[in-house]
Amino acid sequence: MSKRPCEPLFLGATFDDVLFRPQMGVVDSRRQIDLSLPLFRGIALRLPVVGANMDTVTGPEMAKALALEGGLGFLHRNCPIPDEARAVAQVKRQHAHIIEQPKVLWRKHSLAGARRLMEHLGISGILVEDKPGSRMLAGILSHRDVPTFAAADEEPVEHFMTPFERLVTAPPDITLEAAEQRMYQHRKEKLPLVDDQRKIRGLITMRDLRLAKNRPHSTKDEKGRLRVGATIGARGDYLERADAVLEAGADCVLLDVAHAHSRVVEQAVRAFRRRFPRVPLACGNVGTGEGARFLARLGVAAVKVGIGPGRGCRTRLETAAGVPQLQAIRESYLALGERVPLIADGGVRDDKDIALAILAGASIVMLGSALAGTDESPGVTIENPASGQKIKIYRGMTSPQAVLAGARPDETDDLLATPQEGQSVEVPYRGSVGSILARIRGHLQSAVSYAGESSLREARAKFARAPERYFVRLSEASRRESFVR
Repeated sequence: MSKRPCEPLFLGATFDDVLFRPQMGVVDSRRQIDLSLPLFRGIALRLPVVGANMDTVTGPEMAKALALEGGLGFLHRNCPIPDEARAVAQVKRQHAHIIEQPKVLWRKHSLAGARRLMEHLGISGILVEDKPGSRMLAGILSHRDVPTFAAADEEPVEHFMTPFERLVTAPPDITLEAAEQRMYQHRKEKLPLVDDQRKIRGLITMRDLRLAKNRPHSTKDEKGRLRVGATIGARGDYLERADAVLEAGADCVLLDVAHAHSRVVEQAVRAFRRRFPRVPLACGNVGTGEGARFLARLGVAAVKVGIGPGRGCRTRLETAAGVPQLQAIRESYLALGERVPLIADGGVRDDKDIALAILAGASIVMLGSALAGTDESPGVTIENPASGQKIKIYRGMTSPQAVLAGARPDETDDLLATPQEGQSVEVPYRGSVGSILARIRGHLQSAVSYAGESSLREARAKFARAPERYFVRLSEASRRESFVR
């Protein structure tokens, strides 16, 4: 692996210290520009953005929204193992081309219980089986079939479902095109897949078929399910957590600690690789080329770069440890080249920072505060009584609040005995994250156009090979000219 020194251009540099020189444009429309870059070998993102594994940033709703727009979310681990596994399953259950194991109810189940289950799963209908565990299709209970009056709550669902004899079904091997035609012909929103013995083999919904057409950039697995990542630590029950999230369907795992260039992480990665040799594993954080080489030698599939640049992090303030983020990215790229993708984590305040991180050598950018304050981020929207502004809370995962939220009662004193290196801040409520991701996509495509290429991959390769030809280091006056408005 290369040990080339970091170019003087990047020494001490972060995102507000550089611009790049515009090149001759080569595309007729910026919408044609391809933004695909690898997260791991075999998993590319059509929007090179991942959601930070923070409990005020990436829960299942954020993970779904990111995957639908071509990115990916790493679910946080600040919760019991079953909760993280359920969050993974929730993402994987949504929007598949074919739902292979749809939820079912026994025909004698109470209507009230069916209503609660449908509300909990966020679904508009549920398949009904003939006997408990039989998976023999008896009918479908749709939300349109469910009366709202309480007198019906204890009645069995079979009194309200559409029975099998009136259903439109299909064999398990039906093509998606044929399924869509059948559903359109019969004006049906759900198409149960059953075998010759009437046994349930899957479910296709018109909603998911429409979504597949309307969201061509979506990050999906080979079965048409949204991809999602899950997070583990490096101590305690981290292997049990990995077992649970992978069993639930996680596509990749992030082993995340504050300082990954350590013997603790070395032991954890080796143990993970022994148990899960083929699972794509990202690991971080590091801030130097030496740290990146260390993780690559352990066999990780992606390296997460960034020590202390994030808005929720106080590591640099409290310990003086860290490397300016653009320098850290460049050092890591020079250490690894194209062998292992880099995830640039932290320091992004404007969309141009995403472009700069990638042009300097990162493959993917992890966003935290940039996605916080949205409908999809975990937490409650509240109104500041002084200003009347709607806000949400964003916090670093080593803030006292986050540490306490994820701790057992018997751990509290020990955890708080060590000074924390994170903080909580208020961020303004910003509506749906979809508009933010659409804006990022547009600005990245514009950046590639200014870079004189037709794809982000080509622009990155050109800039990363010869950065001194394209990047401009800014003076204080040129920073003001560029960024003060």
